Amino acid sequence: MVGVRAGEFRHIYDPSEPDRRWYINDHTLIQDADGRWHLFGITHPEPPDPFDETEFAHATADDPHGPWTKHPPALTVDRERGETHLWAPFVVHDGDRYFMFYDGGGTDRTATGMGLATSTDLFHWTRHPDSPVFRDGYDARDPMVRRIDDRWVMYYCATSAPTGGNHIVAYRTSPDLLHWSDRRIAYTDPATGTGAGNTESPFVLRHADAWYLLIGPRPDYAGTEIFRSDNPFHFDTSDRVGHVPAHAAEVITYDGAHWITHAGWGQGGVALARLLFAR
Repeated sequence: MVGVRAGEFRHIYDPSEPDRRWYINDHTLIQDADGRWHLFGITHPEPPDPFDETEFAHATADDPHGPWTKHPPALTVDRERGETHLWAPFVVHDGDRYFMFYDGGGTDRTATGMGLATSTDLFHWTRHPDSPVFRDGYDARDPMVRRIDDRWVMYYCATSAPTGGNHIVAYRTSPDLLHWSDRRIAYTDPATGTGAGNTESPFVLRHADAWYLLIGPRPDYAGTEIFRSDNPFHFDTSDRVGHVPAHAAEVITYDGAHWITHAGWGQGGVALARLLFAR
């Protein structure tokens, strides 16, 4: 059995200003065609106020370890579109465009809108005419998108029924990042509820001959649990192979290794550590 753990976390980026502390929560990192890294994420002054999170942080660096340069917000909430907040961006590249998926909220938390904005340079973003690309609940959020075989797959957290139930990791597939299938379920947790749950921040990666799902907070705020499977569309509680002291964890590949991030309320920005697979 493969065990998974993290090395030492080191802070790489703090968005705070001299007179005010700011946090980064759910976030994403992507490297552009010139090799520069971009970080996008939920941001807000401390103390936390999730329903007042209305802009996405943007920072760049030549190396994910920093130093990072802070830029103006990448996106701000669009009330005219019915957005009530901006949560959990995830960015992928396809063709000549970058696609940013995010939770734009809405007045009905059982039918949250999964928003989409596009860009050609990662600095200037425009909402796609089809945004939101679908709706789901309860507070369906934290999208993570990757290519598996001949299709795009979006994982996100929701509940077994839009009005509540077991916390789950749902997924949908798409041929073009615009048209998405009905949802299916990749993981069902024994815990139940409506809003925040322990299947937040799902991240799916492949290492060697296996698939790994990261979710959290489990069991505490700064806690991410890792599950292993031979099938990227099915994970079970019995598949648990690791625990990392991180919140809103994302994984990047850099310098021939996997690295895992940690951020969140009161965490002093974003930290980075090696993700280690040991037999």
